[in-house]
Amino acid sequence: MPTLKTDTGVPYPMGASVNSQGVNFAVFSRHAKSVTLEFYQNAGDAQPYATVALDPELNKTGDIWHVQVHGLKPECLYLYRVVGPFAPTEGMRFNGSLRVFDPYAKAFSEGSVFKAFAAGKRDKPDMSLFPKCVVIDDYSFDWQGDHPLKRKLCDTIIYETHLKGFTMSPTSGVDAPGTYAGFIEKIPYLKKLGITAVEFMPVQEFDENENGNINPRTGKKLSNYWGYSTIGFFAPKQSYAADRTPGGCVNEFRRMVRELHKAGIEVILDVVYNHTAEGNEHGYTFEFRGLENSVYYILDKAHKEYYCNFSGCGNSFNANHPVARQFIVESLRYWVLQMHVDGFRFDLASEFSRGEQGEVLQNPPLPALISEDPCLHDTKIIAEPWDAAGVYQAGCYPGGRWSEWNDRFRDDMRKFFRGDEHMTTAAATRYAGSSDMFRRRGPSASVNYITAHDGFTLNDLVSYSYKHNEENGEGNRDGSDQNYSYNNGFEGPTTNPLVERTRLRQIKNFISCMMLSQGVPMLLAGDEFRRTQRGNNNAYCQDSDMSWIDWKLLKENGELFRFTKMMIRLRKDHPVFRRMQFFTGGTRNDSMPDIMWYDSNGKIPDWEHLGRFISFRLSGRLTGRGDCPLDNDFYCAVNMDMHDITLVLPPVRESKRWVRVVDTSVDSPDDFRGPDDEEILASQSRYVLLSGSVVVLMSKTFE
Repeated sequence: MPTLKTDTGVPYPMGASVNSQGVNFAVFSRHAKSVTLEFYQNAGDAQPYATVALDPELNKTGDIWHVQVHGLKPECLYLYRVVGPFAPTEGMRFNGSLRVFDPYAKAFSEGSVFKAFAAGKRDKPDMSLFPKCVVIDDYSFDWQGDHPLKRKLCDTIIYETHLKGFTMSPTSGVDAPGTYAGFIEKIPYLKKLGITAVEFMPVQEFDENENGNINPRTGKKLSNYWGYSTIGFFAPKQSYAADRTPGGCVNEFRRMVRELHKAGIEVILDVVYNHTAEGNEHGYTFEFRGLENSVYYILDKAHKEYYCNFSGCGNSFNANHPVARQFIVESLRYWVLQMHVDGFRFDLASEFSRGEQGEVLQNPPLPALISEDPCLHDTKIIAEPWDAAGVYQAGCYPGGRWSEWNDRFRDDMRKFFRGDEHMTTAAATRYAGSSDMFRRRGPSASVNYITAHDGFTLNDLVSYSYKHNEENGEGNRDGSDQNYSYNNGFEGPTTNPLVERTRLRQIKNFISCMMLSQGVPMLLAGDEFRRTQRGNNNAYCQDSDMSWIDWKLLKENGELFRFTKMMIRLRKDHPVFRRMQFFTGGTRNDSMPDIMWYDSNGKIPDWEHLGRFISFRLSGRLTGRGDCPLDNDFYCAVNMDMHDITLVLPPVRESKRWVRVVDTSVDSPDDFRGPDDEEILASQSRYVLLSGSVVVLMSKTFE
């Protein structure tokens, strides 16, 4: 075994850092007795070709073990072996017989943690299958002058997607399906659709082999397809890269970000800092628990051998311990500074409100730190404002400038459009930006969505009244039973033209609802052309055509794609739908309030008896943005009753006339009349709005 030339190295930066002499390594472990670096020639090697033992007298500063190894190059492979006390009742689980990852590793080689452990014993994995950490040179990529787009939240339209599933289907037509490179090939499509930001489901390194369930229909092993179980918080997922060379995923990810930015599209990452893949006390040791278990995890106060589980996934990351808190912020900084991402959506972010004993803190430090960190201050930060153990903070997430997934928008709008009684007031509040929840932060604090990865697709929301998760191998017990969906008369696919027409109209209604509401709209990928998961509302384990986007549907449902594209354009063209401030009902030097609500007779509504109808008028002269040009006035009405309604329209301003822009009851292409093609209403005082439809009128001057 060769001897490598070393010297003491430095304790910062953490992880593996390339310099002119070689590579500096730094890792945190407070109670370790010894730390050894192991180097591997190839990903499939079971044994290292060289080792470096760190001397605690020379190679340790405080709790940081560090060493400079001369002559090493980028792309070299390494792991740690850490010896320390194994005392679970005291919260320590060191195991010197196991190799552990560098938590700051910026890439991993091919391999699978869970295959490695399955092939061997719990304390003796098959190291030929075990991934290795890869040394990355952070300054070898040509960004070609790329810089953050810094788009305002009020101008943002988010498109949530699974990176692999977006192009994995053979119908995608890309050369590198399921990869960062394949996603680049679809950028022209995204630009045509008009969205402004892509929100990727987890792309930080995870192991899809973690799931051991079997699909009862096919007999095939299921996977951790969604990836909400992170292994490498600095590393893009290696198997999502067409370039399979060590570290090739890093520059391929960077190319994707660079090309998205060239198209004017921002990149938001869905990140999972609330737990890790190591599981509970019956789980595996391959990272944090082998370095400093009692620091990185929240342990049961009375019985430290057990893990608190506020994530529902076995453990909870100790996010408000200073060391763990620093780790999270440094990870976020890396993705912003070195990978050029524009923002983050934080899974189960209410765990960040828990202290080191799991208690809910009044002023938790981590949310405030992320909000105020100087390097992150231009990034978008979006919370999923709850955890899996009862903390629910929708509308009151701590820490300052956070936006939030608004599940009340989702549920209230689903129930209103389904025709539930007594939902009109709630729907009006959601249309207006949810001021009941976000009054102190403004409408952009609300991320408005009808569907997301977790739940039905938009097509399935109007096609299934019940979940159909049998193929998940959990007896259809998983997934939410509260979907507020309606199949419109038949469960699942049908050739009945009346049912299909009703479903299509309802999908258009939902899309119009997102684009007309104040706040930040989020569209689920494929909803714009009726992607289906066959009624599965929890497809976390389905790495198959059930979850992959079927691009044939784009051609089959071109009418819906056009409608969605035009609704996005309407929102982008008119700042009246993108206010930075809430409506006041005041006039502010105008003869008309910024918003006015009406009943079907054009009168002030009796909110207690409004039924399933809602309408409002927006003043284009009062957009809440002092530096923006004047806009048109708009009148929007929704009829979810069983009967058609003859509306009494509010009068237009002098010299203007009402023109119809949208009517979801009308067949395409007349369902949406584009710019300079709007229909001038024959009657400026009456409009017949059919049952189950949405209409949008715009005031326009004609010479």
